[in-house]
Formats: sequence, C-alpha cells, structure tokens
Amino acid sequence: MSANECCGSSAGDIREIEVFDLGAGKAPMKPPEWIAGFTDTAAGPVPIVSTEWSRREKRGRLKCRFFNRFRMDYKVDPGVYGVGTPGRNSPILVTANYKLSFDYLRTALAGFDAWILVLDTQGINVWCAAGKGTFGSEELINRIGCTRLARIVDTRRLILPQLGAPGVRAPAVKAKTHFSISYGPVSVRDLRAYLRAGCQADAQMRAVRFGLKDRLTLLPMEVTPALKGFLIYLIASVLILGLQPEGILFRSMIDSGAPAAVLGLAALLCGTVLTPILLPWIPFRSFAAKGFLLGGAVTAALLFLVLPQGFRSTWMSALSLVFFPAASSYLALQFTGSTCFTGISGVRKELRVALPLYAASACLSLPLLVLVKLKDFGVIG
Repeated sequence: MSANECCGSSAGDIREIEVFDLGAGKAPMKPPEWIAGFTDTAAGPVPIVSTEWSRREKRGRLKCRFFNRFRMDYKVDPGVYGVGTPGRNSPILVTANYKLSFDYLRTALAGFDAWILVLDTQGINVWCAAGKGTFGSEELINRIGCTRLARIVDTRRLILPQLGAPGVRAPAVKAKTHFSISYGPVSVRDLRAYLRAGCQADAQMRAVRFGLKDRLTLLPMEVTPALKGFLIYLIASVLILGLQPEGILFRSMIDSGAPAAVLGLAALLCGTVLTPILLPWIPFRSFAAKGFLLGGAVTAALLFLVLPQGFRSTWMSALSLVFFPAASSYLALQFTGSTCFTGISGVRKELRVALPLYAASACLSLPLLVLVKLKDFGVIG
C-alpha cells in the first residue's frame, strides 16, 4: 500500500485540494479556515493549523453538544499537522480525528511549536476510541509509517493523552517504529503546564477530574436523544390512557394522560439531568442504581403528593412505580459513555445486572397496563 492510499492525498497536491472531512456533507475546494499555511518537510508539505477557534468551529462545537448525528461525522483527516513553526525536535502530540478533540488540542498549543499526529479513530474521541480499539497500537504504528514521520522529525518520542493508554501497547509501538511513548496529562487544560515543565506531569495532572462544570457541559448530549424517545412515549401514553369504552376521550386524555406525561418527563429529567448533576452524592457506585433510586424517589413523591388522587388507582400506582424508576435508571446508565470514571469492564459488568432488570420491568409493566385498561372498561374493580 502506498502512502497515498493509507494517508489520503499526496504531499504534492495537498495545497490545491481539500482533504479534510468536516462532516459538512460536501467538501469545499480549498483548505478550511483552520489551516493557516504549510511548512515544507523531508516528507513533503505539512499543514500548519491555527490555534484559534473560528466562528464556524464555535458553531460546530455547540452542535456537537446537541446533535449526535453531526457529532459522529465531525472529523478531520488523519495525518501530520504542525502548530507554530515546528522543527525536527519539536514535541509530537497524538490525538484522535474527532474534530472537537483535535480543536481542543491545537488551541491549547497556542504559543508553542509542535507537531500533531492524528490517528484514524473513525471520528470518535480518544477515551471512547481507546476502549473500542481504534485509538490503538496498530493504528498508531500504521500512521507513523504512512506519514513518514521519521523523515519529518529527529525526536523519537510521542506524547499521547493519558486517557488513550488503555488502547496502546507502548513496547509494541517502540519495537516496530523506534518511537517511545510518554503520556501527557489527563486534561488538555494542563497541557501547557506539562510542556513548560519539560513534559513532566505532577500528581494533579494525573488525577481524573469530572467536576460539576464538566457534567453540565455533557448534559445536552444526554437530553437531546432522550427527548426523541419521550415524544413517542407521550403520544402512545396519551392515546392508550385516553381509550375508554366510548372511544378515545379528550377528558380521559387530560385526567390520565397528563399525569403520565408528568411522570415520564420526571423520569427523563432524573436520568439525564439530575443523576449527572448529583452523581457524587447519590448512594451506590452503579449509575443504573443511582438513576433507579432517584427516579423511584421522585416518582413516589409525584404520585402520592402532587398528582390527582383519581390517577392513583392500585394498578396505575403499581405500573408507575415499576416503569418510571426503571426508565430513569436506563437513561442514567447511558451517562457512563460520557465519563471516564467507568471503564469498559465496569460498564459490561453493570450491563449484565441492569439489562435483565430492565427486561423484567418491561415484562411486568405490560400486564399492569392491561389491568389498568381492564379497570377503565369495568372488567375488574
């Protein structure tokens, strides 16, 4: 396989055509605004990237927080990039080709001269790609070779993000490429201090922090997809609960559908908003257990203290206490994909316990719903 085949466009024509996938659906005919120019190397011209966010990229960063489809296609081409005026002994930092990861890295390098080696992680961030194997030893070895990195630099040390360590076997990389690996800080916010310290990380840089600000930043990624499912639930619950012997009655929709909508919205907010915000203070280590506990408490409070008494039949109360805490738990479990607190093995272990419980909840909810409707039709008391 030639360098052209594994790395994209050849060094000779990179100046004239666009080789970067921005997830826009159609590539422009010229390099994007974040390419500030090119530097000539022994391996050919290398793009020099800007260390500032453009307006378009700020909009892209916002869209990544709300739209999953956009986020999955928001990526750059793998390869070598430069920051500042990099030389043969400038540090080499490795990242994923998820554009938001790439952007945070290049903007953090303002004022530094460095190289950035971008791996093909299929548009996935470093932490998730390391777990999936796309940010891994084989891709790193391949990218070093096909970019002819050894011809660009004299240094033989790569700086990888610490959260990418689970996917990389440093001895194997060194044996095949002669490049050693060092791990930078957990957070890109500490990268400048790390470089100024001669690529030495202190204990604080190695600590995994996931504070309230970090959790709040990720909330839209949890809420937006959940709202799509909530809309389907809302329509179905209003129609089913509004069904009476005389037909689907508007009055029944208000009396039964509205409280059900309130409980569904509460479960959604418990699983996608309140559990992430209150994560350190809710008992249990399991995200699913945290969501179930919070969802159960809020459901019970709404059911017995807020919602009208006419809604609280025996079967409806039982249905609510079975279904809504489980829904909150399921949504809270999704947050494991947004935090580096939980490893792949931990997620798998939690799924082995949680999924059967969700299945049991669904199986129990269905006959309870039937009993609710039988009562509405006067079949049972």
